[in-house]
Amino acid sequence: MLVLGDAHASDPDRCEILLELYRTLEPDRVLQLGDLERYDLPAPTWFIAGNNEDFDMIEALRTGEHPAETNDNVHLLASTAATVDGLRVAGLSGNFAPTRYDLPRDELVGERRRHFTHEDIDRAADLEDIAVFLTHEAPNGLLSYGYDPGCEYVDELLATLSPDLCLVGHHHRHREAEIEGTRVVSLAPAWERYYTLEPETLALESHEHDLSGGD
Repeated sequence: MLVLGDAHASDPDRCEILLELYRTLEPDRVLQLGDLERYDLPAPTWFIAGNNEDFDMIEALRTGEHPAETNDNVHLLASTAATVDGLRVAGLSGNFAPTRYDLPRDELVGERRRHFTHEDIDRAADLEDIAVFLTHEAPNGLLSYGYDPGCEYVDELLATLSPDLCLVGHHHRHREAEIEGTRVVSLAPAWERYYTLEPETLALESHEHDLSGGD
């Protein structure tokens, strides 16, 4: 199974890298960690929304619609779960904003739809038997910029869901830690690396490639 970090495919060069990975690797299934910005893909792809997306498209996918700019290969995980190659995979879409967290989701408008709310966290916490959890925000204890950018609500979900593996986007760097008994991996972006996941063992391998997405 192919696993990709942030794509930022609204940039033409990075979009070409994304599509070249699909063409070269010919994956049967793909997991993607947000900031996708391309919604018609060559292989079945389960992704979470990041903080950079076409949010009209994301809202349509949340409701089960598939606008003309998408295809049936694209599946949004938004406090929902799916079985992918025998794995129960769940995802939390969006990023955290303290001024929006307590609002009802339907009160978020425009670019503010990029955030998750308490409703999204509550729905995700009710999921069961999750092997792999996808999130755009990191838990505490994984990354440091002189401060910890982790989100307490992601910490709570890890404690509640107890997935075997948690994959994190957004930060554009590869880091690993064990948190709440879960292996947590922050992924490098798709223009720097791709990853492969073995469904039976959950072995995750990182692969550098010689494609370039510019600065």
